[in-house]
Amino acid sequence: MSAEMLRMNPDEPEADLVRYVASSLESGMVVAMPTDTFYGLAVDPVNLRAVEQIYELKTRAKHKPLSLLIANLSHGYELARDIDTAFDRLAEKFWPGPLTIIVKAGSRLPLRVTAHTGNVALRVPEAPIARAVVEKLGLPITATSANLAGQPECTHARCVREQLGDRIPLIVDGGPTARTVPTTIVDLSGGGNSWMILREGAIPTHEIALALQ
Repeated sequence: MSAEMLRMNPDEPEADLVRYVASSLESGMVVAMPTDTFYGLAVDPVNLRAVEQIYELKTRAKHKPLSLLIANLSHGYELARDIDTAFDRLAEKFWPGPLTIIVKAGSRLPLRVTAHTGNVALRVPEAPIARAVVEKLGLPITATSANLAGQPECTHARCVREQLGDRIPLIVDGGPTARTVPTTIVDLSGGGNSWMILREGAIPTHEIALALQ
């Protein structure tokens, strides 16, 4: 199998191509596409066979939950539970953008997606292609980086093709990604407005702290 390369306008994604990608995800395919940091591997998170393919492709540790791209803040409320004001502050300040927020997962998400942790990592991306696909699909999509374990993350479609071109059916070429550093990950799953930086990335820790004062 050799991946189909689908060129898409990164600023104004073509509606027919967005539909094509959304239908591919609905059919259980794994699709690589650009986010605002790196290229990511997208699947329908409620399709457990598709989710399993992500873990197999990445040789990803089974205890690591998958991060999800969502369309907007209200989408986050649908997928999470026990959300507090810290979530609202961070989302209003940094979404859309390169901030991943870990919260307690709601009952709509399969435990497999949370890696049986009961937590889910959410992000509203700045990247128009990813957001358009999420909106068309009407579901969140997974966003783990489109690279093999131990290999560098990809900022352009050619890199994805070199690493995964014989393992996935579709790569969306939206040109180079806007950033070359990963998202910042903040864990709010402890509740009570507690927070912890799990990874400092595109958003510095001091900006997170200021937003939560």
